[in-house]
Amino acid sequence: MREHSRDKGRLEDIRQYALNVEQILDGVIFDEFVRDIRIYYSVMKNIEVIGEAANMLTKDFKEQHTELPWRQIVKMRNVLVHGYAQVSDADLWDTAYNDIKPLRMQIEQYLAEIDWNAWKNVENTFSEMDNTLYNNAIQTARKMKAKGFAVADIAEITGLSLEEINKL
Repeated sequence: MREHSRDKGRLEDIRQYALNVEQILDGVIFDEFVRDIRIYYSVMKNIEVIGEAANMLTKDFKEQHTELPWRQIVKMRNVLVHGYAQVSDADLWDTAYNDIKPLRMQIEQYLAEIDWNAWKNVENTFSEMDNTLYNNAIQTARKMKAKGFAVADIAEITGLSLEEINKL
């Protein structure tokens, strides 16, 4: 189960990797971005990490903080990791150049405004249905792990954390 206490650290990761992208692209034009594989793949990797950290935020956090398009952020990560051959240079540039700074600014606002002591003490209240869904996710993860699926893929499909899956 994803814990509220880890949301702040995940947001700090998003902020840091967004700053990385901004620093990497400082003074870089599109043609240089496409030509220099060090720049291109550095940006790509940082955006992947941003998406993974967003994916690992609690459902509660994402539902209560809808200013950001969490699903799109995670989908971008999935495309970069699993469909990297399909990524257009223009789309990656557009994301890095136009979306990362506003994302970082919103994350910084969350980090500054949220009472993190209160947030981490919020109890996850699970209904009987939630417990059934969680148990089903555990069963699915066990089956997928036995069949050799990658842990990251299992996490993406089941919604479980990497830590939960590794304990199975």
